Amino acid sequence: MDGKTITRADLSEAVYQQLGLSRSESAELVEMVLQEISAAIVRGETVKLSSFGSFVVRAKGERIGRNPKTGIEVPITPRRVMVFKPSNILKSRINGTPIPKDD
Repeated sequence: MDGKTITRADLSEAVYQQLGLSRSESAELVEMVLQEISAAIVRGETVKLSSFGSFVVRAKGERIGRNPKTGIEVPITPRRVMVFKPSNILKSRINGTPIPKDD
């Protein structure tokens, strides 16, 4: 593992290499997929990609936090957060273990 970050350009290049679309068509396809995923998440929908994982939006309620520097309690406002939950197949592939049959 070299810690490489995969960018939109890398995804577009992979689509170009694998599918033979033009580079501009590949970039447009990647952008359309990412926009659709983003729009669904913003609407609060769960995006499940089989054998990969799920993007889930969770609502966090208001709570009391503490300023670590001063120790003063501060209210933390409610907000929505996005969580990625990897599938069991992806977890197995990351860890090099046998792929489970049920996912």
